[in-house]
Amino acid sequence: MPNIKSAIKRVKVNEKANIANSQAKSAMRTTVKKAENAIAANAENKQELLQAAFKSLDKAASKGLIHKNAAARKKSRLAKKA
Repeated sequence: MPNIKSAIKRVKVNEKANIANSQAKSAMRTTVKKAENAIAANAENKQELLQAAFKSLDKAASKGLIHKNAAARKKSRLAKKA
């Protein structure tokens, strides 16, 4: 643990950000997986799940959780599967 006050605060802030980022990234992965499963099963709500996956990928890219090209690539592959 650092001794300097600002360094202590940075550690706390980084921990909070890390938790928030991992939760957001996990939620994104879940929506993508749900969409993939719906496409594979040819479910009637696959279009809604696909839109939710696109939205979560865009959101993750805008927050810097994943690269914008990675988000575009994942969206393209999902659309191709559908």
